[in-house]
Amino acid sequence: MQTSPDRHEYPAHWEADVVLRDGGTARIRPITVDDAERLVSFYEQVSDESKYYRFFAPYPRLSAKDVHRFTHHDFVDRVGLAATVGGEFIATVRYDRIGANGTPASVPADEAEVAFLVQDAHQGRGVASALLEHIAAVARERGIRRFAAEVLPANNKMIKVFTDAGYTQKRSFEDGVVRLEFDLEPTDRSLAVQYAREHRAEARSVQRLLAPGSVAVIGAGRTPGGVGRSVLGNIRDAGYTGRLYAVNRALPEGQKELDGVPAHRSVRDIDGLVDLAVVAVPVEHVPEVVTECGEHGVQGLVVVSAGYAESGTEGRERQRALVRQARTYGMRIIGPNAFGIINTSPQVRLNASLAPETPRPGRIGLFAQSGAIGIALLSRLHRRGGGVTGVTGVSTFVSSGNRADVSGNDVLQYWYEDPDTDVVLMYLESIGNPRKFTRLARRTAAAKPLVVVQGARHAAAPQGHAVRATRLPHATVSALLRQAGVIRVDTITELVDAGLLLARQPLPAGRRVAILGNSESLGLLTYDACLAEGLRPHPPQDLTTAASAADFHTALSRALADDRCDAVVVTAIPAVGEGSVADAALAGALRSAAAAAPAKPVLVVHVELGGLAEALSAAASTAPQIAADHPAHIAPRPASAEERPPTAEAPEGEHLIPAYPAAERAVRALGQAVTYAQWRRDAADPGKVPEYEDIDEKGAATLIDGLLARGQGLTLGTDETCDLLGHYGIHVHRALPAPTPDAAAEAARALGYPVALKATAPHLRHRADLGGVRLDLADADQLLRSYTELTELFGAPEELRPVVQRMAPRGVDVVVRAVIDPAAGAVLSFGLAGAASQLLGDTAHRLIPVTDKEATSLVRSIRTAPLLFGWRGSAPADTRALEELLLRVSRLVDDHPEVVAVTLEPVVVASHGLSVLGASVRLAPPPARDDLGPRTLPAY
Repeated sequence: MQTSPDRHEYPAHWEADVVLRDGGTARIRPITVDDAERLVSFYEQVSDESKYYRFFAPYPRLSAKDVHRFTHHDFVDRVGLAATVGGEFIATVRYDRIGANGTPASVPADEAEVAFLVQDAHQGRGVASALLEHIAAVARERGIRRFAAEVLPANNKMIKVFTDAGYTQKRSFEDGVVRLEFDLEPTDRSLAVQYAREHRAEARSVQRLLAPGSVAVIGAGRTPGGVGRSVLGNIRDAGYTGRLYAVNRALPEGQKELDGVPAHRSVRDIDGLVDLAVVAVPVEHVPEVVTECGEHGVQGLVVVSAGYAESGTEGRERQRALVRQARTYGMRIIGPNAFGIINTSPQVRLNASLAPETPRPGRIGLFAQSGAIGIALLSRLHRRGGGVTGVTGVSTFVSSGNRADVSGNDVLQYWYEDPDTDVVLMYLESIGNPRKFTRLARRTAAAKPLVVVQGARHAAAPQGHAVRATRLPHATVSALLRQAGVIRVDTITELVDAGLLLARQPLPAGRRVAILGNSESLGLLTYDACLAEGLRPHPPQDLTTAASAADFHTALSRALADDRCDAVVVTAIPAVGEGSVADAALAGALRSAAAAAPAKPVLVVHVELGGLAEALSAAASTAPQIAADHPAHIAPRPASAEERPPTAEAPEGEHLIPAYPAAERAVRALGQAVTYAQWRRDAADPGKVPEYEDIDEKGAATLIDGLLARGQGLTLGTDETCDLLGHYGIHVHRALPAPTPDAAAEAARALGYPVALKATAPHLRHRADLGGVRLDLADADQLLRSYTELTELFGAPEELRPVVQRMAPRGVDVVVRAVIDPAAGAVLSFGLAGAASQLLGDTAHRLIPVTDKEATSLVRSIRTAPLLFGWRGSAPADTRALEELLLRVSRLVDDHPEVVAVTLEPVVVASHGLSVLGASVRLAPPPARDDLGPRTLPAY
């Protein structure tokens, strides 16, 4: 693209792909001198009314002068952006910098006049709103702080674009024109509007993929077998309710059907719209297919073809080209290298995947980045997952493959408001935008459970995934996800276990668990498992092996009626010599008792009790029902107890009881439900970020600006660190250098005895265990003697770098850190100093900004927290002072993103107050905040 002949080079970083309100995509880019013909063609397709609204007068065509003006920009004082689909303009926006009198101006004028024009065919798609976000970001980058716009009163659509944007505005009416002025600084309301628009657009884009009105399978082979033919058969056999087409350019002339499906040699030959295309052709033919789909108006693609980024560098470039090409036509992609998608809704019944059977309709949304894991998850649900009864089925399933475009974030946007999905299960191998995922996860978890297992925890993301690196260890990322309400599990077995419980049982109100059953030993195992999960079990109630179904009903009813009980685990072993009749009776008794108390969850631990598991789950298995005379029906092998399908339907709306083959699995799922329920209660009142009157935010900003003027990034010296922290009410004990014994004595006199003598060499710093620290030195003689000992043990003062510091009151040593991660954002960490955090990894984390309630929970969430609360008779530490310190550090980093790292170590928390004995601060230009900028799809 040609660069501007004026002052600035072409700003390629302004280019972006965006999702529009209807789920389609558009490309936003700067307008250049090469766009003259596109601009004229665009203008010819705009109605006379829209032209009148733009120019306040009839304006049938653009003059040569107009075209020159609208295509020649300096990208500073005059900027134009266009939204394009298929390479053609569908909308434009421009700003011109103006002075106080409204005439053209240059820097340092900070106001600009803005105007839009949207093709009539694309009005109502949210194009103008997206352009406003991007032109506002461009203007802020160029030093413009305020926009002005003049709009005719009848142009309600454009007035609404401005008024709904959420910026602080001033409105006036003069000479028959509405004049709007608004500041461009993002506000809480403008960000909320932006997030809401992002949600609607991305949810709609996924909905178009999962509920298409018509599907074409491109690459359906002429002979049975092969990927394309298999997908075609799966869609047909699932009973897809829309129009289905087979496409294969190798079809003989005149062949009109393939497996009973209308067949064509090209998608262009299909008479009518195609909403979704499943692409299953060799990788070298994909670009041609994408072009045909784009020109035919296809809305989205599921690319199952392989040979992309998973295959190496050449494939990665091929994948980038695929995404760019699809977005050019406004299409979104699932894949490439995807396993496919499934929607079990009776209104859709779509199985556009390689799964030969469609799972039974249910309430679980399932997302897997890996096709192999997707197969395993569907198989677990089909077969009742290694002993877990199929408590509910699947609403929708997405296997994203290389997730070059549509990601877990997009699907979360869809599931958040999907009325058919009650629980979300996700297998993730990478998180491309952790900051956004955490935001979406928190919102989703507040409405419905979100269970996540993350693969590749100890290795790099799969080769096919293009993701930004994060410096945070996996344990930290997991902690941040839990803070957002995500139920983090370690295996797909736990994923299914937790999902099945959450899908059909109420959330427990607390940790108190009743245990009852006909096996004392199994009850004791369950009791121990509850303790290990942090639950509060009642002593198991042994009904003895002679217990009847009526005995179970009576005991369960009594336990559920007990106000001291929040959940019940029923343990059961099979009765000798009794078969399915007894199993059905027991299942009926348990379900009857549970139905009478629907507010408390009930779980069953069974030992090889297939009939009971089936009866409890009733018809909730996800396995499809195939009639005996169906072509796909074959005589099955004898099924195990965990695999046999259900035999009867459960009443609509009844809480179906999940059954587990081991106490540990049942109790672990219950423990995760208890933790999630507590998070839901806490999230209803998250606390607040407190204000402190002694914080000097402006003074800190001035100091930071001055320090950063020295260079791009620097670690502050001791005095600068103390000054900056002091602006936020964090006072660091002075440590005076002691390069000689006399200097040490002088420092001690200045500070006042008793003092500490410390070696600050890197290999000795914070290592009291190595003997590099001497404490409670009461006078000069002790100080000089200790100085001599240190130099004799560890070397010359130049190597030791000794310092003298006034003694702080005794207490518990802790460490407080804050860091800004480019991908995840600002993170506050806390733990005890020394081995507890360094060796055991006993550190807790919260996203910044931290509220008062989060600070309280942060202090209590480490395993060694009892040391702060009077463990074994010691004096309790001043945790309120500690929580205030955490909040002040959080405020510092949140207020000043240039503060990219803070470490306070050690912090001695005494019975009254605390002492910060060491501190370091690093400054750097803040990393880009993609969540504060305009909406964009990830660059590719």
